[in-house]
Amino acid sequence: MEPEVVIFSDQVQANGNITSATLSAAGDLRCGGWRLNIDKQVLGLSFEERRIEIRAVVEAEPGICFSFAKSKLIRKTFTFHSLSSDSFLIWRYKLEEYLGSLGRPKRLFVFVNPYGGKKLASKVFLNDVKPLLDDANIYFEKLETEDRLHAKKHVQSLNLALYDGIVCVSGDGILVEVLNGLLEREDWKNAIKTPLGVVPAGTGNGIARSLLNSSGEPCSPSNATLSIIRGNKCSLDVATISQGETKFFSMLMLAWGLVADIDIESEKYRWMGSARLDFYALERIYNLRKYDGCIIFNPAPGYEDFGEPLDLEQQLIVANARSSARSATHVYGGPEVELKNLIWRKVEGPFISVWLHNVPWGTETTMAAPNAQFSDGYLDLILIMDCPKWSLLKLLSQMNDGSHTKSPDVHYLKVRSLILQPGRSSDGAGGIIDVDGEVLARVYEVEGAPPPMRYDQVMINVDRGLATLFAPTIH
Repeated sequence: MEPEVVIFSDQVQANGNITSATLSAAGDLRCGGWRLNIDKQVLGLSFEERRIEIRAVVEAEPGICFSFAKSKLIRKTFTFHSLSSDSFLIWRYKLEEYLGSLGRPKRLFVFVNPYGGKKLASKVFLNDVKPLLDDANIYFEKLETEDRLHAKKHVQSLNLALYDGIVCVSGDGILVEVLNGLLEREDWKNAIKTPLGVVPAGTGNGIARSLLNSSGEPCSPSNATLSIIRGNKCSLDVATISQGETKFFSMLMLAWGLVADIDIESEKYRWMGSARLDFYALERIYNLRKYDGCIIFNPAPGYEDFGEPLDLEQQLIVANARSSARSATHVYGGPEVELKNLIWRKVEGPFISVWLHNVPWGTETTMAAPNAQFSDGYLDLILIMDCPKWSLLKLLSQMNDGSHTKSPDVHYLKVRSLILQPGRSSDGAGGIIDVDGEVLARVYEVEGAPPPMRYDQVMINVDRGLATLFAPTIH
């Protein structure tokens, strides 16, 4: 074990006693009977006369009631007094220097969605997010979204130079809106470098769960806020979904078939809360639909034997898809992919479910793709072609830990690009392409604004590590 490197050590007064205080190069601050790691626990500092105040988060002691849901962290303040003015100035310089070297954000723009999920986002912001940001001396501007696409429209004209990141206190939907808004700016190359953070306060919370679970932390607003304050970042793949010149940018998932039907059609039971998904899953399995169609995909290394080779007509489809993946405008048009130089395979329906995933968790309770990585340049494809109804019920119950992917009824592989050619359902009533929890296309019309794409062929390409997220640890 290497000896501890001390940055500064001196006698101080703490709790009325004279004791030693030490700051190490590893960021450990010790004083009397307490010890804090600046990187992980310290939020902010205050200095007044010879008094030094350290605002931090610590593990709650057993039996203590704490306000952070799903978290054992509590906010706590530690203080000590320097015995001389010279010592005080040295402590101030050394502590501010160390904290400043961590690259933490100083200014944030915060979207709050008061209408998502159980409509608790405003309360989550006031009770969990704001106190931590205040303790960390982080300046923020807050905007409550008023309707769908409000965040997307606002971020398209937002002066990003004023902020070190954008935070969404919401489910996944507002974060996806922000992503699309950034990529539809003319300065998208710089705009997409803006770090994005998410605090779980919606229905799904798949991105937040994936990030926090990767470091073994609970999916709580406080832990998510701390990961933003600490300033660690990771890259995230972005999928471009194209149909002609129409684009949509996804960071979570695309579903067609059973999963899409459950996600979207269960909205009519929204009064049931999250139980609507389980209830409607039973209804859909009992009246199981199968979908005609075809998927054409470029497999990741190791999956080249899955599926069948393309026929001539499908080879022409791939060749023609290349031109439609480009954009004539100055906004982002998707990754440049030489499709003709790739290996392509196909799978013909009927399908029960086609599910593409960019991160492991689809919701807080659904580990859809346990092998998914944030920035590997691939999407995880989960296929269910034919499966007895009782087996489907078992598969749904296994999605809380990802063990459904080990079932012989599930095909699980990684792909770089995919062309989805959706067909009609066996009962003639279904047909939805669901992207990040929103309807991208549907076969039948409903009241309200039409979806952005037709229920027809779409192409999905991955741009490796295009976006940046605040993360609990450096990935």
